[in-house]
Amino acid sequence: MTADVIDGKQFALQIRERVASHVSELIDSKGITPGLAVILVGDDPASEVYVRSKGKQTVEAGMNSFEYHLSETTTQGELLALIGQLNSDTAVHGILVQLPLPKGIDESAVTNAIAPEKDVDGFHISNAGMLSTGQKAMVPCTPLGCLMMLRARYGDLSGLNAVVIGRSNIVGKPMAQLLLRESCTVTVAHSHTTNLQQLLSDADIVVAAVGRPLFVSGDWLKPGATVIDVGINRIENAEGGTRLVGDVDFDSAKSKAGAITPVPGGVGPMTIACLLANTVTACYRAHSLPEPLELSI
Repeated sequence: MTADVIDGKQFALQIRERVASHVSELIDSKGITPGLAVILVGDDPASEVYVRSKGKQTVEAGMNSFEYHLSETTTQGELLALIGQLNSDTAVHGILVQLPLPKGIDESAVTNAIAPEKDVDGFHISNAGMLSTGQKAMVPCTPLGCLMMLRARYGDLSGLNAVVIGRSNIVGKPMAQLLLRESCTVTVAHSHTTNLQQLLSDADIVVAAVGRPLFVSGDWLKPGATVIDVGINRIENAEGGTRLVGDVDFDSAKSKAGAITPVPGGVGPMTIACLLANTVTACYRAHSLPEPLELSI
């Protein structure tokens, strides 16, 4: 058996095309243009690249992009004041503050200052609570992208055994909640789980988000399982350079799994695509319009 390799780049392109179609419809029929505001504090090179990519893809989808690059010396009070202004701006439907933030700024305070209906990262405590209790919420982008991939693979996920490896608030916990909503039987494991190999041997779905390179061996998997590898880890290669790998040993897993996402090129491209999808969803909700179900939960 050789696993189907799930092409995250192509999948993300399809999501962005759907987003652009809905944006065009909103503009043509309602005169409404969705707007995404992204705030970057400081000069972290990786964050700058990521923010530029978000802005570029936002504009390409036909939406308004509002970018705010604040200095490293920006105070928490100044950042919160800007967020307050954007919360009140009707042209802005989604607000994202790029993490990590400089020392001295409380990330939780900043995240929870964003209006929950504009929290397109899905990190606000209200959105986390609503997701966990089965209510309508903004869903974190990476788990949403993983769910979209799984829906495309299976259609109906009801009754499948799923193991989520990782318990972070950003991926692991919301991923487990989403799978429960799909009527999967869900186990949340982590780096201290003692019987992980046994759990994986019966898992139809494996979502690896533990942050440990090559942590999951292919021989632990159930034959034909679908593996979604969220991990992005940089390790040394034989030539003395570095390479990106996931939390799953791709080479051993691809001969056992039925389908698997590669690293890079798997889950990663879906994150920005789902950020755009969340912004469109937020815009529909802000104007009390029936939202496009294929872009949300």
